[in-house]
Amino acid sequence: MSKFYNPKRARNLYDPSSKEPFRVSRSKVDLFLNCPRCFYLDRRLGVGQPPGFPFALNSAVDKLLKKEFDVHRAAKTKHPLMEAYGVDAVPMAHEKMDQWRDSLGGGITYLHPGTNLVITGGIDDLWVSPKGELIIVDYKATAKDTEVTLDADWQIGYKRQMEMYQWLFRRNGFQVSKTGYFVYVNGKTDREAFDGRLEFDVKLIPYEGDDGWVEKAILDIHQCLQGNEIPEASADCDYCAYRKAACGLEHQK
Repeated sequence: MSKFYNPKRARNLYDPSSKEPFRVSRSKVDLFLNCPRCFYLDRRLGVGQPPGFPFALNSAVDKLLKKEFDVHRAAKTKHPLMEAYGVDAVPMAHEKMDQWRDSLGGGITYLHPGTNLVITGGIDDLWVSPKGELIIVDYKATAKDTEVTLDADWQIGYKRQMEMYQWLFRRNGFQVSKTGYFVYVNGKTDREAFDGRLEFDVKLIPYEGDDGWVEKAILDIHQCLQGNEIPEASADCDYCAYRKAACGLEHQK
């Protein structure tokens, strides 16, 4: 991974004196909420967190789910999962669907007028009700023996992700349902043998989002970027804890 990681970049940095809009992705908003210090080091100073390893199996599940729902999108029919859970909607067909799904190349965007920040995000799917109300859908994949839920503390990131997408589409003039859905795919580990196959249980988990936090977060992000001092680290940031411990030992030598 080291050959792909640039520990000090000079591009995509926020310049307080620039009048050009500055893009902040949904994941960077989450980074700020997790640790303002890491966010500032990344967006102002060009020192980003080392990337994690790609989850190839998760990506494959994501790609196949999109293909599956796209069949029903083209036919304007309900997916069997939607039928099973009584969701009165169909996958939404829209000319910008591919753009909205592309988090790196486009995504759904909104220029926040008070800060000149372009907030962006790449969705997994959109469904639409007979009333024309959009339903944000996100795909998740895991492999665990217990039932999948949204109850773990670390899954706050999933919930904020859903709420961020709801906020973005509302700011783009769409009527958006408070209820979004997670298509949660769980690999079965109780089979007697692998036999070249991995089977999954698929669960649809509704989540009622509240995007009331987003506006304040964007204003706080703008204030952070405008500052000339590195913010304090979050108490539970593993990256900052590691840097502090390593730096302390190095200075002892």
